[in-house]
Amino acid sequence: MASAPVSAAVKRRMQEILKVLWREYPEAECSLKFETPFQLLVAVMLSAQCTDERVNQVTPELFRVFPDAEAMAHGKLEEIRHLIRSVNFFNNKSKALYETSRLLVAHHGGQVPRNLDDLVKLRGVGRKTANVVLGVGFGVPSLVVDTHVGRLSRRMGFTQSSDPAKVELELVKIVPKENWTEYAHLLIAHGRKICTARKALCDECPVKQYCPKVGVAGRSSGRVHCK
Repeated sequence: MASAPVSAAVKRRMQEILKVLWREYPEAECSLKFETPFQLLVAVMLSAQCTDERVNQVTPELFRVFPDAEAMAHGKLEEIRHLIRSVNFFNNKSKALYETSRLLVAHHGGQVPRNLDDLVKLRGVGRKTANVVLGVGFGVPSLVVDTHVGRLSRRMGFTQSSDPAKVELELVKIVPKENWTEYAHLLIAHGRKICTARKALCDECPVKQYCPKVGVAGRSSGRVHCK
């Protein structure tokens, strides 16, 4: 069954929230350090269940030894594992990086594909990783749903789903396409500073007048439907 159309009021509320968050976090952007789409892909794969800070500590030496897919594909798995050993789940991630590099060389001329379908066929690459690469690496409007984006979107009443794929499908109807990539950066910045997982600092929140505070004690517990 087709989902209900999004009202103009919901879209306006989203636009007001975006305006405020841009003002609050003008430098919000991907915090991973990279120089090429391949390096971004590697960094995002490493960042799963690991902090960006830790990844940024590991990648300079990793990229010095393996600057591109060709180098990594012809390197040794053990060396990749050694270079990323301080990252969570380094065993599985080293195998994913090695296999993905080999696939890039074998099927894409060593280049990172610019479309979602080919990206998610790579080992260790899901929709979130693919959307980061498309949005940040190639400038293709892509809406990333990580834990911050899902949590804040639910709190602000734009979705009730906890499934990232479903949240993405709902948000792309509400967030202007030209803002898809920035949406994640803004919500991540806001989720780290104000609307944290541990405690929502609602009294300090710059978008409190637009937020129903879903899930906050004594506040709304469902999606906001504006007419």
